[in-house]
Amino acid sequence: MPMSPNVFDAPSKGHRSEQMSTEKIKGLLRQGVKIQNPATVAIAPEIEDVRIANRGVVIHSGCRISGKHTWISAGAKIGTAGPAIIENCQIGPGVDLQSGFFKDSVFLAGSRCGPGSHVREGTILEEQASIAHTVGLKQTILFPFVTLGSLINFCDCLMAGGTSRKNHSEVGSSYIHFNFTPSQDKATASLIGDVPRGVMLNQSPIFLGGQGGMVGPLRLNFGTTVAAGTILRKDELRPNRLIYGGAAKGGNIEFRPGRSSGASRIIKNNLVYIGNLMALSQWYREIRKLFVSAEFPEAILEGLTLTVHRAIEERMRRLGELVEKKKDRDDMTLSAAWPVLEEKLMRQCDCLAENRTLDTFKEIMASQISRKGKEYMVVLRALSLEEAGLGTTWLQGIVDKTVAEASQAIKYYAGPV
Repeated sequence: MPMSPNVFDAPSKGHRSEQMSTEKIKGLLRQGVKIQNPATVAIAPEIEDVRIANRGVVIHSGCRISGKHTWISAGAKIGTAGPAIIENCQIGPGVDLQSGFFKDSVFLAGSRCGPGSHVREGTILEEQASIAHTVGLKQTILFPFVTLGSLINFCDCLMAGGTSRKNHSEVGSSYIHFNFTPSQDKATASLIGDVPRGVMLNQSPIFLGGQGGMVGPLRLNFGTTVAAGTILRKDELRPNRLIYGGAAKGGNIEFRPGRSSGASRIIKNNLVYIGNLMALSQWYREIRKLFVSAEFPEAILEGLTLTVHRAIEERMRRLGELVEKKKDRDDMTLSAAWPVLEEKLMRQCDCLAENRTLDTFKEIMASQISRKGKEYMVVLRALSLEEAGLGTTWLQGIVDKTVAEASQAIKYYAGPV
């Protein structure tokens, strides 16, 4: 039988790769990185040594780390509860990724992911946000202190709220965000809190009780409490509400996927979500960059800005897919407007929202940094309500402009937003 000409190539390539990984590990050990049981750890050669800090980084047995954009800051712990696979993630100081799979995501200082985590692209855990064991995230943004319990699927969400580790937004165990419809689309991202107020770390927390769920796309205001076992299907934009529900009413009716009557609400919520992502993008570019330091290096800031930009692209893509499906169902109103809508949204995404309010707020932040140092949460907590309100006004203006321009493009299809 003729032998494949490449039959001997694979082992040799694998051997060279192992040799390069071994040399990489030896170099990191020399510079002070703690690698438990180095023979079981693989670190890809494309990762430059300078992108893994030498102060207090611990990499445990069975971990695989790859991706030239990977960055691991001082005091980070990888694989404390089992093997962890890291691909192109930016990891801040003191982060604890206990075990699981982590790809194209950003983890800011003090955030934590429990055993069996499945964290995929487009995910950001800001300072001290945490998830317990066996949690799935993708295109998910958790603001500081937000806590998720165990056995949760929470893809396509942005969640804010809370002021500290003792007063934080939380999702109970066995919660699910339903982000795929019978019409086979994922224009379903849910906004839990919002960006303009949430970034100021001065809002009431949101609580989603365990053994419950949320049918996206939904919007919830700060101060919302949802009782355990409740499935949310409606927006709640009033603050400080308690929502509870029993078993769903049974039924058996005619149904054809794609012919739901809630299309205008779905479009509206998608536009608001995109507007909030654009506001967050500007927050990272204009305000977060003021905090660049040894503890918050440029590499992590770049990871944040790239991740949120990709999140905007993802939401645009999913909305475009929904538009195409409506076109196929003879609903031409939105499909005819989509090219104009897409152009307006992308143009808004690419422009910087320079204005007097932003300039004044940046001056306030710079003054606080000069007095308090570059401790992000310390500086935010030092803002008065009036000063924080100025920043919120600037960010809300970005959201409002995004939604208004998009609404104008599709005329009255989506209704008032």
